[in-house]
Amino acid sequence: MSENLSGADNQQERLSADWVVGFVDGEGCFFVGINRQPSMKLGWQVLPEFRVMQHEKDVAILEQLQRFFGFGLVTTNHGDRKELRIRGIDQLNEVVRFFRAHPLRTVKRSNFESFAEVIAIMNCGDHLTEEGLQRIKVLASRMNRGTQNPQRPYARSPVEITGG
Repeated sequence: MSENLSGADNQQERLSADWVVGFVDGEGCFFVGINRQPSMKLGWQVLPEFRVMQHEKDVAILEQLQRFFGFGLVTTNHGDRKELRIRGIDQLNEVVRFFRAHPLRTVKRSNFESFAEVIAIMNCGDHLTEEGLQRIKVLASRMNRGTQNPQRPYARSPVEITGG
């Protein structure tokens, strides 16, 4: 076993911020789910998450990303696809800080900006107001193909924003 810390094996174990940005630009997803939940104050639950998916043969890279961020869960997405999923407002705030410091370089950056705004709304507790929820619906409808996305049925009809 080599003591050379700059060897290829070690280089692959330590992900750089630039590498993570490039990988997420290609393989990552910033997602905001809005689900009917009668027990919630407004009857809706906002569920933001950051995901990166890979075939199960590449699960090691998801585990490296998990170590890079210091949190998240590597799970089965569907069949032979695995994903790193990060949820929870504290962890998502860390993800937002990272991508603010290391900006994405593709169209995914606009999805991230909408996602970051949703996180900011949630940090203030405004997602628990009608106005905040409507703002989140508008932002989420712009993300990830908006009205074409079957996971976003609320994006198919115009979103009414109440208040000023």
